[in-house]
Amino acid sequence: MKTVDLHVHSLVSDGSYRPAELVRLAKERGLSALALTDHDVIAGNAEAAAAAREAGIEFIPGMELAATFGERKVHIVCLGFDPEHPSFQKVYKKIRAVKEGKIEEIIAYVRDKGVDISVEKVRPFAYDGPFDRYAIMRYLVSLHMYDRAQPLWDNYLDPAAAELGLNKTITVEEALPLIHEAGGVTSLAHFHKNIGLKGLTREQQEEAICYLHSLGLDGMERYYPNYTEEDKAFAAAMIDKYSLLPTGGTDFHGTNRPGIELGTGIDNNMAVPYEFFAQVRAHCGK
Repeated sequence: MKTVDLHVHSLVSDGSYRPAELVRLAKERGLSALALTDHDVIAGNAEAAAAAREAGIEFIPGMELAATFGERKVHIVCLGFDPEHPSFQKVYKKIRAVKEGKIEEIIAYVRDKGVDISVEKVRPFAYDGPFDRYAIMRYLVSLHMYDRAQPLWDNYLDPAAAELGLNKTITVEEALPLIHEAGGVTSLAHFHKNIGLKGLTREQQEEAICYLHSLGLDGMERYYPNYTEEDKAFAAAMIDKYSLLPTGGTDFHGTNRPGIELGTGIDNNMAVPYEFFAQVRAHCGK
C-alpha cells in the first residue's frame, strides 16, 4: 500500500531536520507523498517542494495553524493553499505578528529564570526562517536542558507568551474562511490533546467539531500516533457523520520528539493511505 505523512515539522519551526532532509528521509522510508506543516510558518515549503521534485515524491504545501477557539486553542492543519493569495496573507501577517512579537522580552523572561541566553546567542538559530519564538526554542534545545523540546515550551516559552499577552492568536471564525478563500483544505489536528478538545465529553467534542465544520472545517485527523482505540473510533465516526476529509500524520519532530518516526508513528502503529493525500489534492483542485 502506498502511504503518506500529512503532518510533519522541520527546523523552520520546532523539528530537528531541514525541509530537504525530511523529504530525503521520506524517500528512504518509502513514502509516496509528504506535506510539510510547520507551526504558523511557511518558510520551509519552497525548499521541501524542490527536494520533493528531485526525489520523485509528491508534495503539498502546508502549515499547522494555531487558532483561538473560545477559551481554548486548537491546531488546524492547512494544506494546498496559495501562499500568495491575499486571504492567506491576511492570516499569515496576523499570526506572524504574534510569533515574532516581543522576542527580546521573551528572551529576558527566560534569562530571569536562570538560563544563559541573550539576543546575540539566539539570533544564529533563526537559520533560514524568521527571528521568532522557534529560534529561541532551537537555542534552548542546543543547551540540552531536556531530552525533548516540549518541556521548554511548558516551562519557559508558553509562560512567557502568556505573561506578555502573546497567547491569543487568530480565531477559528476568521481563519477557516480565509484559508478556504486561498484554495486550502483545513483539518482539525490531534483533537484529543489540550491544544484541541481534551477535557470535553464526547458529546461536547462532537458539538465543537460540528461548529467548526459550519465555519468551513474540511476534515480531521483520522490517524495520529497516540490516539487510543476510542479516539480512533470517535474520529472515524465524526468523519463519516459529517462527511469530513480524513487526514493523518505522525506529527514528526525528529529528535525534538523522540519515539515517533516519520510515516510510521510509534512502533509502526500508523500507515496513512495515499488516498487521503489524493482526496486533499483533489479538494484543492490541484
